[in-house]
Amino acid sequence: MRQKSSDDDRQEKHARPRPAEQEALDFHARGRPGKLEITPSKPMATQRDLSLAYSPGVAVPVRAIAEDPDRAFDYTTRGNMVAVISNGTAILGLGNLGALASKPVMEGKAALFKCFADIDSIDLEVDTTDIDVFVNCVRLLGPSFGGINLEDIKAPDCFIIEQRLREAMDIPVFHDDQHGTAIIAAAGLINALHLTGRDLASTRIVCNGAGAAAIACIELLKAMGTPHDNIILCDSKGVVHEGRNDGMNQWKSAHAVSTDRRSLADAVDGADVFLGLSVKGALTQDMVATMAPNPVIFAMANPDPEIAPEDVAAIRSDAIMATGRSDYPNQVNNVLGFPYIFRGALDVRATEINEAMKVAAARALAALAREDVPDDVAAAYAGNRPKFGPGYIIPVPFDPRLISAIPVAVARAAMESGVARREITDFEDYERVLSARRDPIASTMQRVYERVRRQPKRIVFTEGEEEQMIRAAISFVNQKLGTAILLGREDLVRKAAQQAGADIERPGIELINASLSHRNADYTAHLYKRLQRDGFLFRDCQRLINNDRNHFAATMVALGDADGMVTGVTRNYSTALSDVRRVIDARPGHRVIGLSLALCHGRTVLVADTAVHDTPNAAELADIAEEAASMARHMGYEPRIAMLAYSTFGHPRGERASQVRDAVRILDERGVDFEYDGEMAADVALNAERMRQYPFCRLSGPANVLVMPAFHSASIATKMLQELGGSTVIGPLLVGLDKPVQIVSLGARDADIVNMAAMAAYSATVQTDDET
Repeated sequence: MRQKSSDDDRQEKHARPRPAEQEALDFHARGRPGKLEITPSKPMATQRDLSLAYSPGVAVPVRAIAEDPDRAFDYTTRGNMVAVISNGTAILGLGNLGALASKPVMEGKAALFKCFADIDSIDLEVDTTDIDVFVNCVRLLGPSFGGINLEDIKAPDCFIIEQRLREAMDIPVFHDDQHGTAIIAAAGLINALHLTGRDLASTRIVCNGAGAAAIACIELLKAMGTPHDNIILCDSKGVVHEGRNDGMNQWKSAHAVSTDRRSLADAVDGADVFLGLSVKGALTQDMVATMAPNPVIFAMANPDPEIAPEDVAAIRSDAIMATGRSDYPNQVNNVLGFPYIFRGALDVRATEINEAMKVAAARALAALAREDVPDDVAAAYAGNRPKFGPGYIIPVPFDPRLISAIPVAVARAAMESGVARREITDFEDYERVLSARRDPIASTMQRVYERVRRQPKRIVFTEGEEEQMIRAAISFVNQKLGTAILLGREDLVRKAAQQAGADIERPGIELINASLSHRNADYTAHLYKRLQRDGFLFRDCQRLINNDRNHFAATMVALGDADGMVTGVTRNYSTALSDVRRVIDARPGHRVIGLSLALCHGRTVLVADTAVHDTPNAAELADIAEEAASMARHMGYEPRIAMLAYSTFGHPRGERASQVRDAVRILDERGVDFEYDGEMAADVALNAERMRQYPFCRLSGPANVLVMPAFHSASIATKMLQELGGSTVIGPLLVGLDKPVQIVSLGARDADIVNMAAMAAYSATVQTDDET
């Protein structure tokens, strides 16, 4: 037998990743590698700017901070900067893979801080397993940051490291693997106990798993009022009881109880609550059957819970379940906690995150789940507005109220417990400031994706022989958005997939060759009926169905064989739109428009019309405004529409501006139910200070929908935003067609195609809801 050579080892080490893995690698490598960049917050365009930002102007804040260290919060980024720090000894569920391997996770955590709570964050990977070295490294970096988020550090090292750093530093030190999980689980448990008529003081709880998160859960529940003897902790060796010596340490010993129960099965017999932070399959159906009436089961092992919800439902109809997974109700997701907890702590310049602040966060989360759900959260649930009950005891991560609810509770608790160095005197104003910080980039497409996952759709990827279309189809299926139909010649589709290293032989992906489809006769008849009085012969329609994929796909959608389509990779937008309009009309009472979503520095602005109308007249502008307002509401935004022009309220006057003024008058006559005004320049529409110069303006705040006076201005503006403004532009989305169709730009990336396919699926869901 041939022995393995070093070349063999290298080949195995660098074996070709599976398609789902390749997609993740491509995501992290695309463009600027990684997920973070640093952008200056002050102008650096002139010599004057440089003299203030650096030498000699920078010497002034230097002297001020030397005199009073707290002024660093006023003159530097320290007050809004959190370090995400790991040594890679417990990365996700992958184990000890080292500091460098933890960097993608830490970058991701830093990105979440920014996206969800507008906290600047940087990741630091410390290459040591020596506790003393790690602690000294982080401690000495303390002046740089307003808070420290520890992550993916093995137990029991994480306990020691956190405790020592908390004692040595005057800023919050928070090990999220412990406390983040504990806070979210506690919030869900508060509501589960409320629904089942229990309280913490009398509830019997079993916690399986004795790692960092489990210990933190127990400690927080005890801080909230659960008696010591009411919680039984179990590990892989059984119940942690008084007198046990095997596999014990000081953290387990602190929670040992006097009991004759020895196994997990013994412990859960008659228990009210099971908290699982262990491994798949730890809890069996037989064990669940022995639990008390209305049992509460939080099976939080990832990626597979201790017991699946369907297995519990098979034997108990009275159970309330939560897991760590997004595809089940009641997800215990740390992103509900850490961004907002740090936000509140930073805003009062807290010296630590103490038990009072954790309890406040848990109670605020629980209270939020009991409130009525706003439209922009309900939008993600296909019209099925979540309502407090067994299937909704924990808010969802894209709930916009989190940014104002949790930090307020945390900041207030910090002040009341004496760890705040800064007082907030007007909490109503603080809530408004927090709401303005929310970054829609973190939620806009996520709301779309979550809604589609609840009602997956069949989407045609029209140019199925193109590599980016194939990758997009795979990603669409991987993200559980529905079925992807690749349109093309099967041999060429498979060849392109093979060359790209993409696996299309999987459930959820279908291949259709237009020229060989058994539906060709039906499609041709349908198209001929539509076009016979527009100069098309039957054979012309037959040729279009057999040879032109846009016509075939559009007819497929029109006749209900698919829910939507995405096209445009190989032909220009206007050509693709012309093809589709031969097959699909506007929805009755609607106007077809192009609507782009511009995600710009923490705000989302919808721009219309960016695709269809060249130089719309006043009535068409009014129609565009109504169509854009309708789509904005479907996406969870209450529209504030600015009718844009080069002038503002009559200055300077001009013919094109008069069309915009007439459009406003038409909207007045129609009595529409959304905010609008114009004509106004873009800076007035988007800047609250400039808008205040016109006290008669009807908008209650900066516009979130911009109606452009012409297609050329809309196209120029969005493309400039994308290329020069550091913005993400999604679209133009086709809005107003009777069936969902989206057109991407020539040569679009696979990520852009997936977004547009998701929007097509989303539109199909919205239209279904409207019809019912």
